[in-house]
Amino acid sequence: MVRTAVRTAPETLPTASLDPAGATPMMAQYIEIKAANPDCLLFYRMGDFYELFFGDAEIASRALGIVLTKRGRHGGAEIPMCGVPVDRADDYLSRLIALGNRVAVCEQTEDPAEAKRRGPKSVVRREVVRLVTPGTITEDRLLDPASANLLLAIGRRKTGEGATAYGLAAIDISTGRFSLSEVSGGDLAGAIARHDPREIVLSEAIHADPALARIWQESRAAIVPLAQAELEPAAAERRVREQYGVSTLDGFGNFTRAEIQAAGTGLLYIARTQLAARAPLSVPTREEAGSTLAIDAATRANLELTRTLSGERTGSLLDTIDRTVTANGARLLAERLAGPLTDLGRIAERHETVAYLAEDHALRRAIRETLARAPDLARALSRVGLGRSGPRDLAAIRDGLMAAAGLGAVLIQAGTVTAELAAIAEALGAADPDLADTLQRALADELPLSRRDGGFVRAGYSEEVDEARLLGQDSRKVVAALQARYAEETGCRTLRIKHNNLLGYFIEVPQSVGEACLKGLQREFVHRQTMVDAMRFTSVELGDLERKISGASERALALESAIFEELAGRIVEQSSKTAQVAEALAAIDVAASNAELAVELDWRRPEVDDSLAFAIIGGRHPVVEAALRRAGEPFIANDCDLSGETRGRIRLITGPNMGGKSTFLRQNALIAVLAQMGAFVPAASARIGRVDRLFSRVGAADDLARGQSTFMVEMVETAAILNQATRRSLVILDEIGRGTATFDGLSIAWACLEHLHEANACRALFATHFHELTALGDRLARLDNATLKVAEHRDGVVFLHEVVPGIAERSYGLQVARLAGLPASVVTRAGAILKSLEKAERGRPARAKIDDLPLFAALAPPPPPEPPAEDPLATLLDAIDPDALTPREALDALYQLKRERAEKR
Repeated sequence: MVRTAVRTAPETLPTASLDPAGATPMMAQYIEIKAANPDCLLFYRMGDFYELFFGDAEIASRALGIVLTKRGRHGGAEIPMCGVPVDRADDYLSRLIALGNRVAVCEQTEDPAEAKRRGPKSVVRREVVRLVTPGTITEDRLLDPASANLLLAIGRRKTGEGATAYGLAAIDISTGRFSLSEVSGGDLAGAIARHDPREIVLSEAIHADPALARIWQESRAAIVPLAQAELEPAAAERRVREQYGVSTLDGFGNFTRAEIQAAGTGLLYIARTQLAARAPLSVPTREEAGSTLAIDAATRANLELTRTLSGERTGSLLDTIDRTVTANGARLLAERLAGPLTDLGRIAERHETVAYLAEDHALRRAIRETLARAPDLARALSRVGLGRSGPRDLAAIRDGLMAAAGLGAVLIQAGTVTAELAAIAEALGAADPDLADTLQRALADELPLSRRDGGFVRAGYSEEVDEARLLGQDSRKVVAALQARYAEETGCRTLRIKHNNLLGYFIEVPQSVGEACLKGLQREFVHRQTMVDAMRFTSVELGDLERKISGASERALALESAIFEELAGRIVEQSSKTAQVAEALAAIDVAASNAELAVELDWRRPEVDDSLAFAIIGGRHPVVEAALRRAGEPFIANDCDLSGETRGRIRLITGPNMGGKSTFLRQNALIAVLAQMGAFVPAASARIGRVDRLFSRVGAADDLARGQSTFMVEMVETAAILNQATRRSLVILDEIGRGTATFDGLSIAWACLEHLHEANACRALFATHFHELTALGDRLARLDNATLKVAEHRDGVVFLHEVVPGIAERSYGLQVARLAGLPASVVTRAGAILKSLEKAERGRPARAKIDDLPLFAALAPPPPPEPPAEDPLATLLDAIDPDALTPREALDALYQLKRERAEKR
């Protein structure tokens, strides 16, 4: 299913309703092929153009900004048409795919000359050779080199407890990556956000589940539901077995039913889009539950890990830390940042490698210089496996293997290295060295884009190719000699022997001397064509020469094509070993990148252990520090200790806006992410007890499309944190409750803080402007207060961005408003109003203090209200019956009430 609806103008017909009856043969063919691919835009090959008709043409015209024209009529209406040149099709495809469209590429599979032999009304045979969708792209020009292009397939099953588990199959056919995992329903959105797929394929039943509707609405990926009948468990397992030619999946691992269903769904979709081509996928690997740091979608967005809130890579954490020199390494770095580890052994291995390379400058430099010459080996290998490669892909594999051999030599020369580097060195040596040597000898220095262009086999590699080429080169000399002889014999110095695709070789003379040339000939010329200013002839001798030349060129191209197939076949045979080399190149690139980053920015090795510690000395925000460095300004480092069992597990932070609270919160979360992905961190030192889940509620945003206000979004995200955070989790919360009325917000923030302390018992940073909450520092055992230092100067304020123990006395809102540029009259008026409100507040009876209320864990129903004290005046009034009183008695009653009133005063 395509998410872009087909819209047609009133005077046109939608393609789905077209009847081929009555159409021209060519248009009847188009309608038939389109009917077989109703959910795709059809690129219909006509000569040097891909043409689109009817509704497809209107969609493409709007999306690509190209002219919409007309071609004939059908069903009484004009046929809309637009087209794109074949040699620029990739540019247009990329734009269509970026908008979520799917494109069926229909090629001519027959020589037009063959069609003509069948009859004057015969149409050239055409077939759809592939479907291009966002998640199944393989062409370099359509792909982002630094980003994976994932297709995510989803399956599900019921667990023994009655809950639902979802299987995820993450497939990148541009590199062959294939991984499986299973998550609970509550973690599905976070897992999808971690993979960041371009396209999601799933059953119609899963797609129609109302509990998941919000996930599909929020996804940036194209969503493709498939019929449930095609995704039965038995069929899914059979597809996986057939993909790898095995009778059982036991040798691959212990997969769940949901994971197998997801794998089968992904393979079914790939088979449909790739048609005859078989995607060369690696053996699926299984990610164990809990093997990566769980980060939900909201937290990923808030922390801007791989892209900013506006969707850009520039300005994200990934952009700040990326020092990789290969495309494959850049993709692996993004993958590791998206899924930090929880396995302490693997984290320590990565840190050890970074430390080793950071210390050995010469080795790191040699590695990076060698890697800089390595092309994208993984994607070139995938294109060869799919049969879509060209000579430059073979050269990429050659250069990648040669770079791997060079790196292996560098690591061997280095001697004792870390366990990770030793494993990388072993993988680099897995490829057949003869393959790189053969490719080096076979491929020329200058290579064409397509093998159809020929000329990519190096001279001297094949005697047959050299002979065919020599004949072609010599024939050009023969043609020149024949032209000179004909010119001399005819006496026509302007005689030329030319060539075009229609006539082949021919003799051309100016019209003014054509007859004279004919009279002067000593041999027979055959007249071919008379032009306005020229006459064309041929001869038996020229015809014989043309046949020799044509045969030589075709033979040379056929021989080169055979050599290409032979080389590609050898590469496919070695594909599993070459894939290991590609993975090793990416891994060492990431390690060297992290080491380069650590040396360049003075980042330090963190200690990640199994405790509940969180002690950061001199921590810094990597992205903010980079921005300040570019501006020539320093970053103020701050400590953060959430390690205490008795104090300090939760840090309540008060202070002014612009004081740095949000930066402080985020930087500590980012330090945890960097540490567990295996990188060094921006701090003087860091000890972090392994974090299992990371939660962030920072900033304000609404979701008007779903009718959710800023406060509703805030509460939804806060609810997810309070319901899921564990003792090992790290939580950062900023300004909870500020989106509603003051007392409502204060009450919610207070209750959330107590819940984090008593129920979740997690490590947390809680920033607030509700200064009343600071009183909880005396009552919650593991809560400490901290504030951001501020210096007042005259009527202004200087933010020192330094976190210190204590409580903020003021929020400095007026000073921030003045800095923001509010009119002076508004700031002055606000100051007067503030003084008035503060005075009124001081004049009210004292309200109940936080100290008077029980803690979260001890909350009980409120006691019944006490009856009001008896009022003497009310008693006297109740005893008086005005209708029974004489004037004298009424006057006495009035005096008595006045005496009671005076005594009460």
